[in-house]
Amino acid sequence: MRKHLSLLAASLAATLALTACGSDPSPTNGGTAESGGGETSTIVVGASPVPHAKILEFVRDNLAADAGLRIEIREFDDYVLPNSSLADGTLDANFFQHLPYLESEEKDKGYDFTHGEGVHIEPYAVFSSKFGSVAEVPDGAKVAITNDVSNQYRALKLLEKGGLLQNITEGTSALSLTAEQNPRGLTFEENQPEIIVQLKDDPAIDLAVINGNFILTAGLTTEGALIVEEVAGNPYANVLVWRTGDAKPGVEKLDELLHSPEVKEYIAKEWPSGDVTPA
Repeated sequence: MRKHLSLLAASLAATLALTACGSDPSPTNGGTAESGGGETSTIVVGASPVPHAKILEFVRDNLAADAGLRIEIREFDDYVLPNSSLADGTLDANFFQHLPYLESEEKDKGYDFTHGEGVHIEPYAVFSSKFGSVAEVPDGAKVAITNDVSNQYRALKLLEKGGLLQNITEGTSALSLTAEQNPRGLTFEENQPEIIVQLKDDPAIDLAVINGNFILTAGLTTEGALIVEEVAGNPYANVLVWRTGDAKPGVEKLDELLHSPEVKEYIAKEWPSGDVTPA
């Protein structure tokens, strides 16, 4: 009896040892794991909720696995934290900004980032809860406008397109407008981009110049705007951004996927009104 028990115990021990040798699926190579005979790279990407995170979700759910990529998406509701989080290593890349904003951030804060080509454009637009056309806007109207430099210039150019300002040049700000540039005597309230969309229905505000992603987040569409930015020749295409000289292999693979025909088709189908347009 003892002999049989000893043999049984030895057999169980051998089985457990074999199981333990083959049961550790956790990656030990710095964020990569073997999958189907190929290596999977895991990257953490910061993004604005709409449209950026939605585009990343499409890539994650439809294209990433075949490319050996695992994407973790972290959403941000502002334009400051995605870059500071990329700089401190919390993120491997971010996807929320256009090139002029990126260049302004690098100049002001000393970031050393690299970017891909433009993925999509979200037209900037002017909204009003009071007026149905630009012709109805009175002299001295109060405009809610972003306080970040690159987008403020963009907003002023849009107001110029609508005939409310004139002769806007690079370096012009809402506070530096001359009487010649501002013949209608518009007044301005500067605020963070994420706050501007909340001011659209404020009784004290006549016009609100709103960034494209916040237009979408608020459930608005440019079809309801008084003035809409042109897409053709638009320099404000959104780009994927990563740290210079410190990019994981999966980051450049993600940049390739963001420029794939599948992503362009997804954008065109998801936003047929043109509120998001492939670059």
